[in-house]
Amino acid sequence: MDWDKLRIFHAVADAGSLTHAGDALHLSQSAVSRQVRALEESLNTTLFHRHARGLILTEQGELLFDATSAMAKRLDAASARIRDSEDEVFGELRVTTTTGFGSLWLAPRLPALYEKYPDLKIELMLEERVLDLPMREADVAIRMKEPSQADLIRKRLMAVKMRLYASQAYIERSGMPTVPDDLRHHRLICQNPTSAQVGAGAQLVQTLMAHQPRSTLTVNNYFGVLQAVLHDLGIGVLPDYLTQDFPDLVEVLPEVESTDVPVFLAYPEELRHSKRVSAFREFVQDEIIAYRKRVKDQAVS
Repeated sequence: MDWDKLRIFHAVADAGSLTHAGDALHLSQSAVSRQVRALEESLNTTLFHRHARGLILTEQGELLFDATSAMAKRLDAASARIRDSEDEVFGELRVTTTTGFGSLWLAPRLPALYEKYPDLKIELMLEERVLDLPMREADVAIRMKEPSQADLIRKRLMAVKMRLYASQAYIERSGMPTVPDDLRHHRLICQNPTSAQVGAGAQLVQTLMAHQPRSTLTVNNYFGVLQAVLHDLGIGVLPDYLTQDFPDLVEVLPEVESTDVPVFLAYPEELRHSKRVSAFREFVQDEIIAYRKRVKDQAVS
């Protein structure tokens, strides 16, 4: 059905008069009449009984008016929501990041975001594959390297290093390595060399393997590496941001670390003014600031 004809029909039904509807729509009476007749012809029905006192809806007209009234209410509600959107954040936001960062850093912090914006609906997509933001496979991405896709707004959030960690129980049982060659007496837990991972992490693992660890356990993501370390299986290669949420981890061989791994937040240029994206970006930035402050405080103490 023609939306313009439906709009004119609704105005006529609401006013009960072609003339009054025309005045409200800034159309002539004849133009309004033509549109109503065209709608009746397209539906092959009569929508109005025409009397000297005005127009009265037929049964079919009542059905259509109920539908257009519901449409009008929904449109009014949407318009009000749009007008109010400068001050509220709601709707769906699709966020993509790596399995490790998403499950170990981002997800534990989301309660704070939902507390501030309870009407926000987040779809969190955790995978190593880089989704196409310009093609709207996701709205926002947090990646461990600078995005190369065009037409993206990008912001560097922080730098991460890969380091070695173990549980206190493992260290008490197996001893603390003092030089890299001591790894030949330990089990090394790391990402599988064939799995998608940051280059800095892969290079560090390659260097560690040269010391011929006694045993190895390889996993395809850092979540699995962390679980193995927490269950006292060995020494794991993990991102240093974990020390905030897992303070019982013991750093092993502090001088052994990867080069910096940059963490970038990116989203399409067309979402520059999205309130959802802005709210998420500010939330992540605030969490990063709090993270850096805690790291600084720990270093001082």
